[in-house]
Amino acid sequence: MKLFWYFLVLVLFAGCGQSPVPPKPVDISRRADTITAQDTLVKQDSIHAVVSKDSLDTLSLQLLKAGLVDVQSLDSGIRVDLRYSTTDNFLGIDVYGDFNRCFLQADVAEKLVHAQRILRKKYPYYNLVVYDAVRPLHIQRMMWDTLKLPPGEKQKYLSNPANGSLHNYGAAVDLSIINDSGFELDMGTPFDFFGEMAHPQRENALLEEGKLSRRQVANREILRGVMREAGFFNIQTEWWHFNSCRREEAKLKYALVE
Repeated sequence: MKLFWYFLVLVLFAGCGQSPVPPKPVDISRRADTITAQDTLVKQDSIHAVVSKDSLDTLSLQLLKAGLVDVQSLDSGIRVDLRYSTTDNFLGIDVYGDFNRCFLQADVAEKLVHAQRILRKKYPYYNLVVYDAVRPLHIQRMMWDTLKLPPGEKQKYLSNPANGSLHNYGAAVDLSIINDSGFELDMGTPFDFFGEMAHPQRENALLEEGKLSRRQVANREILRGVMREAGFFNIQTEWWHFNSCRREEAKLKYALVE
């Protein structure tokens, strides 16, 4: 009997002194990442709902009321970088403030979406990036009055608001191409460069003179190709500018955007 109690005491003592098995470590970082991702999704959805329904800027609401279309509502892959909503333009002033949307006439917007799809099919790592789209007439007047040059010189850089521009009808677009890393293709000149280096009609001569490279001309040809296939046509003095129709046709089809 004494031997039994002796062994019982030994077992109990050993059990009380044994260290517990440590719990399996929890991957806290992964849990935190999951929670953060879920929270972010909720926040982004909420913000998108507010922006799309309740917080549109005044100019956007006016353009929607006039029947124009926000192109990114049709294809969010098209990038928008309105240069006149910054100081990075030939005027050096911001004429749009917080407005940074690409609005066009409905059929023109559809053409631009078609151009984007053509581009993505041929070059899946490229997107169109818009520098200017509809330009209300009051903005055109502001730009005209700001440019301190004689009227004859002004018209080399800007359409006289008295005559109107296809931008004022939402029937023209200024744009380039951007890659998936966020870099714009090298077109030989920046947007709003005024001089023969930006003239498509001079490209062959500039290429022979070594002022433009083959890659720069090829990049312009990619842009022209997809835009023409979608129904736009370019002008001969600005590689970035494309019209959807002639001014006479625009006057018949669309109302001037004031």
